[in-house]
Amino acid sequence: MHRKNKELARIFEKIADILEFLGDNIYRVNSYRRASTLISELPEDIEELYRSGKLSRLPGIGSSTLLKIEEFLRTGTVKKYEDLRKRVPEDLLELMDVSGIGPKTLKTAYEKLGVRTKDDFIRVLKDGSLAKLPGFGPKKVEKILKGIELWESVQERIPLIEAYPMAQDVLEYMRGEESIREISVAGSLRRMKETIGDIDILVSAERKDWRKIHEHFVKYPEVDKILAKGETKSSVVLKNGRQVDLRTVEPISWGAALQYFTGSKQHNVRVRDIAKEKGLKVNEYGVFKADTEERLGGEREEEVYELVGMEWIPPEIRENWGEIELALERKLPKLVEFEDIKGDFHMHTNWSDGINPLEEVVEYAHKLGYEYIVIGDHSQSARVANGLTPERYMEQWKLIEKLNRVYNPKGLYILKGCEVDILPDGNLDLPDEVLEGFDFVVASIHSRFNQDNTLRILRAMENPYVNLIGHPTGKAYGQREGYPLDMEKVMDVAKETGTALEINTFRIDLSPENIRRCVERGVMMAVVTDAHSVTHLPYIRVGVGIARRGWAPPELILNTRDLKGIRDFVLQKRKRLAKT
Repeated sequence: MHRKNKELARIFEKIADILEFLGDNIYRVNSYRRASTLISELPEDIEELYRSGKLSRLPGIGSSTLLKIEEFLRTGTVKKYEDLRKRVPEDLLELMDVSGIGPKTLKTAYEKLGVRTKDDFIRVLKDGSLAKLPGFGPKKVEKILKGIELWESVQERIPLIEAYPMAQDVLEYMRGEESIREISVAGSLRRMKETIGDIDILVSAERKDWRKIHEHFVKYPEVDKILAKGETKSSVVLKNGRQVDLRTVEPISWGAALQYFTGSKQHNVRVRDIAKEKGLKVNEYGVFKADTEERLGGEREEEVYELVGMEWIPPEIRENWGEIELALERKLPKLVEFEDIKGDFHMHTNWSDGINPLEEVVEYAHKLGYEYIVIGDHSQSARVANGLTPERYMEQWKLIEKLNRVYNPKGLYILKGCEVDILPDGNLDLPDEVLEGFDFVVASIHSRFNQDNTLRILRAMENPYVNLIGHPTGKAYGQREGYPLDMEKVMDVAKETGTALEINTFRIDLSPENIRRCVERGVMMAVVTDAHSVTHLPYIRVGVGIARRGWAPPELILNTRDLKGIRDFVLQKRKRLAKT
């Protein structure tokens, strides 16, 4: 995201939080929230949009909002925000980012219990004071404490979906330095781990150019603080508080250094132990004979593994989970790759709670080279998400048919889809006679996250028109733990009924562990973005990385199939389960 867009979106979100805390008009509060969401999802730089005059024509940007945007672009802040901040303790503002803690909860604690700091708030949670107030109770307090614990863990480690675009921005900036030969992320980000410590960037270049590469790095516009600047390693803290480390190596050591700094530690220890048994020494500089120090290789990462007697191991599975033994036997499975992906099954438009019109979503998907997409706007019970009634879906279908006449000749097919709510009793939010008219149906749970939802999902999968279970565990990594669920049963019934399970890029749901369990059972999965803006669509690469981390082969990822394969998948389930 563009830096100014991000800063302004954060300011508007904080204004909304403070106004809600102060009991302001809910319509005013929501107008700031809508403006924050819109700005955060803009693909263009907000300053360029303002200068071109396009900004004032965007829905949700009224005259009052536009004045504040002008003020921010001119001064770097918004006076209303600065004034409001003085009326609420800063510590309490931070806690509004915690799942389960809203402005109303904090206001109650502020007024009734004299809470002024985060420590005050935690104290009244633990000593039972908050639980005694009307509308609270032990269960709600326990949920809030878990939310704080989860939030604090995220302050220490970066969720993958946040780290990935952050790193891509750094890489793009660094590629402006022409003396760089090779550049890559390393560490846990290259392994696509669910959370990242610091972002590690590795560069190869001639030694004479190292100093200017590090000079270029520390001048990155997002840098807030320089922790260290050298010729081989520099470390900076960005304005968002996240640390980025840069290392430079000579081209001759590129492969060995990339292997070494990618990790994991357990994987590298096993590789080095095997190397020792063969009379070799492996380090970040190369592969050497242990007795004579003769250099054998290390310019390419593949060389490192070849010299130790293994096939190259994809970075996502380097965790000492059995990959080394398979690599020694040259029996590693083929993992799904981004190039295998032919479409996306779950995305939203402004017909429900998405940012962009249907036409813009379709055009963006066409530019990505997709063969098909599923428009999956929310169904009617999702009122907060502007869910669609059957009648509104019928209207949307007319537009989809019109767009298909334009895009089918270009190679893109728009499938009529929905994200239908799974109701508390396991029934679906739309009747079968409506579901039958869709090309593809995603069914998801959006309520009652505290109860065991196994039976709800099982019942939904037994519907002949449900093709994919959206975010099946209910987990949103770094924000919310999943609901109680018997995943063994869910996987078994998914296999029996011919229903796919969703690998949700933004939520990391399924986890790599659950993906691997699906692989062992032969359960079909689908990598999706659940995009609410066109800017989310390219992040399907993160979802593919998560799938690879779970050892997923292309044949078990539904969106590696062509359009005919998708239609066959839908038809087979309908034939198998539909009433005759």
